[in-house]
Amino acid sequence: MKVIVLGCGGSAGVPMIGGADGRGDWGECDPAEKRNRRTRSSIVVQGNSGRRFLVDTSPDMRTQLIDHGIVSVEGILFTHSHADHILGLDDVRILNRIIGRPMPVRADAHTVSELQRRFDYAFLPWRPPGFIRPVLDIDVVKSGDRVSLAGIEIEVFDQDHGFSTTLGFRLGRFAYCTDVVDLDAPAWAALEGIDTWMVDCFQREPHRTHASLAMVVEWAAKLGARRTILTHMGTDMDWGWMMRNLPRGLEPAYDGMEITIPE
Repeated sequence: MKVIVLGCGGSAGVPMIGGADGRGDWGECDPAEKRNRRTRSSIVVQGNSGRRFLVDTSPDMRTQLIDHGIVSVEGILFTHSHADHILGLDDVRILNRIIGRPMPVRADAHTVSELQRRFDYAFLPWRPPGFIRPVLDIDVVKSGDRVSLAGIEIEVFDQDHGFSTTLGFRLGRFAYCTDVVDLDAPAWAALEGIDTWMVDCFQREPHRTHASLAMVVEWAAKLGARRTILTHMGTDMDWGWMMRNLPRGLEPAYDGMEITIPE
């Protein structure tokens, strides 16, 4: 199995809009280091059969899929309904055209409600043969469920995102936990024994809704995964600084990173 990192930035990306010259606010990140340029957080999971599913539809989804050579996906798993994780949904209509059918979607009840409120037209019945709008085939999931997308079995669990709840997930020996500030006992139980963990680490200092670096270091030591890969990183998470300072076993993601997950 393989994981392709489409984007690993926070909600505003890196660089953010602005900067002294109008070409981006990089914060502490070195603009000369290409791995500091981060689009909004999303991944593609590809099984051994070559079938793929997408995690979230970020505002950057169109360019992410093109830039990383992802021709099609056979399903979408939404972690939650915040704008940086759903606003690319309209471009799912092109993915519909490629696979020739409604797109299988897995999301919790709150996320489905928000998607329906913001993208009501994606929930209208499909009228074949074409796709002039996205068409979704929704299955509502809840914490503890085991679901399937693109022939890949997935276990989902709830995460504390400060003022809201997100879904984390595990498949095989890999787990993905973006937009999380705390994990309860069922979440830790779901993570037990994984090899590779991709986890939210927005900034060095504590944050109300996202894990900070010290928190992730503590979590990683508790979990004991072989690899802990940081994602959803903001403008103080400079690539060079992290490579010099992260403890052994921790590493930053970068857009376009490919991760092979052992069986």
